Amino acid sequence: MMLKNPCFCHSNTPYEACCHPFLTKARRPALPQQLMRSRYSAFCTKNIEYLMSTLHPSKRQHNERDALIQTVNDTKWLGLKIVRADDPKENQTEASVEFAAFYNAFGKVGQLHENSRFVFEKDQWFYMDGQILDPLKLSRNTPCFCGSNKKFKKCHGR
Repeated sequence: MMLKNPCFCHSNTPYEACCHPFLTKARRPALPQQLMRSRYSAFCTKNIEYLMSTLHPSKRQHNERDALIQTVNDTKWLGLKIVRADDPKENQTEASVEFAAFYNAFGKVGQLHENSRFVFEKDQWFYMDGQILDPLKLSRNTPCFCGSNKKFKKCHGR
């Protein structure tokens, strides 16, 4: 059964119940994985303000906004796969999320595989930075990352 208004982050949850409350600042992500997913959705929806507000202040560069605008205008995000995510314990202030984000930029499909680091300060999680990893190897018979319900080989794996 196809989900009505699925979230951009491929959580199998409707957007309104998943990332939308975070992107509209009705709620703050309680976990780094929620922040990771909502930042992915912010890239999909071109929500620059959310991306800026969830980037740790020490990491914001003078041209950060312009770089984000360029990225969202040049990139169509196709899918997100969470590989591993820390479940921080109470009072833990650092955590990481490993993910692979699939995209189309300038007519070519690519993959961003990263181990992202998050910090908890001022009652909220912030994206701090990430270590780029080698691309995930995708089996031709796994479901495609784009959520089409087709096998990868019949969809983006051609």
